[in-house]
Amino acid sequence: MASIEEVRAGIGSANDKASESLGALQQAHSSLEQAQGLLMRATEGSSQADAPEAQGLLAQALGSITEVQQNVQAAIQAAEGVANRL
Repeated sequence: MASIEEVRAGIGSANDKASESLGALQQAHSSLEQAQGLLMRATEGSSQADAPEAQGLLAQALGSITEVQQNVQAAIQAAEGVANRL
């Protein structure tokens, strides 16, 4: 069985990796926001039915990334709680 310090170190490593993912998620969010703006400008006034659908799908993707970021942050906090109680 692992010692308390080994468990804490493992939790710390897991949280470090999870924190790294937050940076990648923020970059993805920023890129999608840029894509959304570019698409909006490119399709402004378009009568194509797919244009609003594409905008809506990008908005959903942005919302999903935000939800994932919140879940990762909550997981980090929960893991820190475990480590603090050891």
